[in-house]
Amino acid sequence: MKKIENVKEFVERIDSSKKVNPKDLSSDQDLTIAIMNLISIEEHLVFSGAKTGKNSFYDLIEEVREKRKNLMQKIIPSYEGEVWCISKHLLASSMRLMEVGTKQQSLGHKETAYDLFNQAYDLYCLFWGLNMNMLSTADVKWVKDSVEDVKQLTSKVSEAIQSSPVKEAEEKPTGALSKMKAFVRKAVDCCIE
Repeated sequence: MKKIENVKEFVERIDSSKKVNPKDLSSDQDLTIAIMNLISIEEHLVFSGAKTGKNSFYDLIEEVREKRKNLMQKIIPSYEGEVWCISKHLLASSMRLMEVGTKQQSLGHKETAYDLFNQAYDLYCLFWGLNMNMLSTADVKWVKDSVEDVKQLTSKVSEAIQSSPVKEAEEKPTGALSKMKAFVRKAVDCCIE
């Protein structure tokens, strides 16, 4: 067997070995979409139970949750700290942003939709970066924040997003998130053109 030269080649080899049909989504990508939907089903069961007053909706949550946990173990077989929970929330948030983006698009708010779709993809890339050990969690520290700190941070993030120029596809990625996005685009590509 040929020696693997880089991470991209490693991921491509693993990814292609999991494909039944090379024109399908990779197994892991299909699985992440299934997990996103199971998380949504859990949420909808809670709201349906609350809105209708029928406990039968609540009774289904555990079964759906078990299925979701079993599927997540296929992608995240081992983890440390809060990686499992962070992963679940990254997928859930990505799915919600896609849904909100789709609604905004149907209302004719295309720019808002595009922004939401990009944010959804950013979170999806963070999921892969975290679970492919491309992110270092050594520098992550608990910081107690106040409402004012959160408002300031939100304001700074909004300003940064609005003032950042749109990068051309040919540009080389510079930040950690853009490097992960470029990696996911190339190494965990879902479509063969």
